[in-house]
Amino acid sequence: MSVGVFLLAFGLPLAVSGAWVSLNIRGSAASLERWAATNAELRMQAQGNLGPARTYMSAAVFRVFGSVIGAASAVLALAGLAELLV
Repeated sequence: MSVGVFLLAFGLPLAVSGAWVSLNIRGSAASLERWAATNAELRMQAQGNLGPARTYMSAAVFRVFGSVIGAASAVLALAGLAELLV
């Protein structure tokens, strides 16, 4: 298996998932924010702390991370396409 096929197979799904989160399609960034808040609450309850949980990442931060991942993986997919064409 050539490097180009590997980069395309690795880059395209990550580019789609990064774009999915960065564009907040079907509320994906908001659901990731709720998931992180629930995990923070469960972690604090497991530690015996019953106060309000602090959340560090908002939906905007998830969207920024999604756009960074989408852009980087699009570069990987383009590099794989260039490798296959050369």
